[in-house]
Amino acid sequence: MSITVHQFPCLSDNYGFLVRDDATGLAACIDTPDAAAILRELAGLGWKLDLILNTHWHPDHAGGNAEIKAATGATVVGPKEVERIGQAPDRQVAGGDSVSLGETQFQVLESGGHTLGHIAFFDAADRVAFVGDTLFALGCGRLFEGTPEQMWDSLQRLAALPDDTKVYCAHEYTAANARFALSVDDEPAVKARTEAIFAARERGEWTVPTTIGLEKATNPFLRAPLLADRMGLAGAKDHEAFAAVRAAKDSFKG
Repeated sequence: MSITVHQFPCLSDNYGFLVRDDATGLAACIDTPDAAAILRELAGLGWKLDLILNTHWHPDHAGGNAEIKAATGATVVGPKEVERIGQAPDRQVAGGDSVSLGETQFQVLESGGHTLGHIAFFDAADRVAFVGDTLFALGCGRLFEGTPEQMWDSLQRLAALPDDTKVYCAHEYTAANARFALSVDDEPAVKARTEAIFAARERGEWTVPTTIGLEKATNPFLRAPLLADRMGLAGAKDHEAFAAVRAAKDSFKG
């Protein structure tokens, strides 16, 4: 089994992802941030769209569902909360479910916190995860609906995936995340990674995908318990340390 992932920028800072099951030629799009861009990329590739896989309900992730479904006949698969944009998914899924794209099997992982019903899609055979707005390169999503404890649990669920798992997150936020990471973590590995990120962005290069192993080693949100003492939170529970890092990022002006 194998898949091909086609990534492209859209909107102001989103990435679009088209995934092709190489055995059958069937394709899926992960979220629908920009219907016109997605349909244009599909036409250029000559791929047949079978599925729309939504991670959460926000318009920059599910707002193109209706237009793309009308143009392609694709089946919309996602969490129940997607109905908040006006139309429920054709198939509702939650953590523990699985979704087939030809011969490719995606495990559905619960990843609430950014929104309550947020999910991620993990292809264990190819070690690829599409995580929406839960985990970013050197960052994580804002807690618009969930609690710090819920988000911490979701991040730990992703951190438990194999270290070499490729992580496709939905936005190019990495340079801003890197500036914040330097403000709370002075580990040499963090400094080296941020320097590489700044140089890559200067060259116009993408910083997505990342990997689980790299995020575990350098992402301040996954490293929050290790940063507790530095933040004056000795003895804090892990999710409390995470909450402090998230609050610091929310108010960060750098």
